[in-house]
Amino acid sequence: MNDLALLLTPQGRALLHEVRDTAPADELTVATRLRREHPAELVSAALGQARLRQRAVAKFGAQDAARMFFTPNGVEQSTRASVATYRARRLKAQGVTSLADLCCGIGGDAIALAQAGIRVLAVDRDPLTAAVARENAAALGLAELIEVREADVTDVDTAGWDAVFVDPARRGGRGRIFDPEAYSPPLSWAIEAAHKAPRAALKVAPGIPHEAVPGAAEAEWISDGGDVKEAVLWFGTEPGAMRATLLPGPRTLLGRGLPDPQVRSVGRYLYEPDGAVIRAHLVAEVAEELDGGLIDPTIAYVTADELHPTPYATAYEITDQLPFNLKKLKALLREREVGVLTVKKRGSAVEPEELRRKVKPQGPNSATVFLTRVAGAPTMLVGAPA
Repeated sequence: MNDLALLLTPQGRALLHEVRDTAPADELTVATRLRREHPAELVSAALGQARLRQRAVAKFGAQDAARMFFTPNGVEQSTRASVATYRARRLKAQGVTSLADLCCGIGGDAIALAQAGIRVLAVDRDPLTAAVARENAAALGLAELIEVREADVTDVDTAGWDAVFVDPARRGGRGRIFDPEAYSPPLSWAIEAAHKAPRAALKVAPGIPHEAVPGAAEAEWISDGGDVKEAVLWFGTEPGAMRATLLPGPRTLLGRGLPDPQVRSVGRYLYEPDGAVIRAHLVAEVAEELDGGLIDPTIAYVTADELHPTPYATAYEITDQLPFNLKKLKALLREREVGVLTVKKRGSAVEPEELRRKVKPQGPNSATVFLTRVAGAPTMLVGAPA
């Protein structure tokens, strides 16, 4: 709290501007120079905040990150702006005009919601986090739309709000928490809160077991640039629906309850479904679109004889199929003069770096090798992006 108070003074803001582009390697030199003219605690606070702002650019963009304030946990746990914006727009499209954002953190989601024109009550029980959220709303000109309240979310009355958004803490003293009932607050409490509002969205870890998804909820897995970022349980939309949404776009694949695809021999093309598609258990929908099948009943690789561009999977043209044998792979790569080797694995215990070290690729050409199983047998598939 003291660091934030220092940075909000005119002197603190001026110093923040001065150190905004300081590289980590230059921090000691810059700190030594600045401490001749400024209090040591202010210099430390400014350099620390500058470092957090630099890290936050990946999530919030350079323009907003340069105006916002952050805590270490806030940078780590806040929603990427592209994902928060997508979710806010979806809520807006559902007719939501006001929302209670429970466990608001530093305000990333509240900001996206307010930018979509939704009035927000942002609640967090940590005094510093709530103060940072309040400053961020003001810094981005959204204070009239965002009311920040320091309180325990379990004590907040959400009656009168169109929707509830809950983002429980999924990290503890030992790192990530995988049991939804160990979230803070627990998933069961968040579901109960969701049922009290006309609409709700609960942010959960993308690894949530499907059996933990309530029957009254729609489950959506979201990836951004190919990386799975989160899952959301929606209430008041389509109960029981499963969907995968890919950003940018957005492009959304809705589950149709298809049976598992048939297993077939490896064709000319191998498709790697987006992680959100895999998490949502929608590989069958992609396989049907591609007129393809699985290479193994337990492996989420789809194979087909024809190239069918799809946003939901990356296509590779396969040139070679080998039983797992590093000596044969090394000989093949040497013959093809492959020096740039991309290694992908699914269903294999071999680590990519270990394989690269053993085959020692050299040459001007590139290739992709898949360490996987085909019809239960350890296999290496060699190819390149189609």
